[in-house]
Amino acid sequence: MCELLGMSANVPTDICFSFTGFLHRGGGTGPHRDGWGIAFYEAGGYRDFRDPHPSIRSPIARLITDYPIKSHIVISHIRQANVGQVRLANTHPFTREMWGRTWCYAHNGQLEAWQELPLSFYRPVGDTDSEHAFCWLLASLRERFAEAPRLASSDALLSEEHQALWQRLHGLCETLRGKGVFNLLLADGEFLYTYCSTKLAHITRRAPFGSAELSDAELTVNFAEHTTPDDIVSVIATEPLTSNEAWVRMVPGELLVWRHGRIVSRYVTETITERD
Repeated sequence: MCELLGMSANVPTDICFSFTGFLHRGGGTGPHRDGWGIAFYEAGGYRDFRDPHPSIRSPIARLITDYPIKSHIVISHIRQANVGQVRLANTHPFTREMWGRTWCYAHNGQLEAWQELPLSFYRPVGDTDSEHAFCWLLASLRERFAEAPRLASSDALLSEEHQALWQRLHGLCETLRGKGVFNLLLADGEFLYTYCSTKLAHITRRAPFGSAELSDAELTVNFAEHTTPDDIVSVIATEPLTSNEAWVRMVPGELLVWRHGRIVSRYVTETITERD
């Protein structure tokens, strides 16, 4: 199957360290040879890089490791194709516009009877179960909510509108999990959503910062040399990327909503828990 990598941070942060380990799994330490992609939200804008070739041999992937793009939210994906040809149109992450925002999506897993999901406003460009499910999911949100909930001026973001939207998203993810394996990374430029069907893990780095060692490459970094005491950076991956840190594994059916490196809401089987 494919693998996922995401980041949420409270300050513009590069993902060079984590991505260096991640790209080795794309044909090096892992079998995911069928393309890769990465997306960045930065300064109110969005840009992505996608390549249908193995990340371990991709000049574009090497560019990302050497080019410290500073971002609040990152989504990345390495592909092991099971539905759809190996081509650029089928390479994650996928994007669509909704409510004046760029929504970015990447999926790990395989779905059954996915063609039965009715499509309306959005249509796939490629021929994967992943993109079809994305079009269905986003249209389902759009049909229920005419516009995005307004952001509060403070961190007290859990308005009734936000809760309704996030609860609806969790329900849609549960529906897709009922069709097979559906691990998800989704972002709208303000929030990062992570949903676990089988495997996702996360770690939050904050002061006091220490050193981290990659599992898939010979690289160690001392984050204390590159951060301030106020920085909060959370990384999410299919499998932990470092060998000397304690990652937290998500439970099946769990949706986490991230903003500025923190979990602002958690949903499991229709239950919501607020966190700092």
